[in-house]
Amino acid sequence: MPKQLLLIRHAKSSWDNLSLKDFDRELDSRGLADAPEMGRRLKARNLIPDAVVISTAKRAQMTSALISEAAGIPPEIVSFSDELYLASPATILRAIRQTPDSVQRLALIGHNPGITELGNRLAKTYINNVPTCGILVLNIPIESWSDAGVTSELVDFDYPKREQPTIS
Repeated sequence: MPKQLLLIRHAKSSWDNLSLKDFDRELDSRGLADAPEMGRRLKARNLIPDAVVISTAKRAQMTSALISEAAGIPPEIVSFSDELYLASPATILRAIRQTPDSVQRLALIGHNPGITELGNRLAKTYINNVPTCGILVLNIPIESWSDAGVTSELVDFDYPKREQPTIS
């Protein structure tokens, strides 16, 4: 059975306090609204992950908490990785390859440009920029996460400003 990867860019962060280190920046009002919305969309599409790995940056942790609460993702499946802070595509891929094979759907919450670049590499596509709180959903034809890095199929690209279909 192929694996599924959700690459999620953290929600919009605040630049109000310029004395804060980049690592410590929190979400702004738009980010605080967008993250729960994206969690609701994941839940509506039945895209609940078996495991979530997130950057330890404050904005990524806040994004994860808000998405998880709205989607009903249990906290015990969430883990933190210092390596994901501003990680390159190679570093993100290394983290993905360490995922236990019992996990079918993995969500990874990180930062640009790594999220956009890795998504483009895996899906052999060109997305100029995954916006804040954007989610790439990739189907990967592998049995083991250690084999991640092969061509993947981009099955969805959602982001807060994307118009949603109306249910009639």
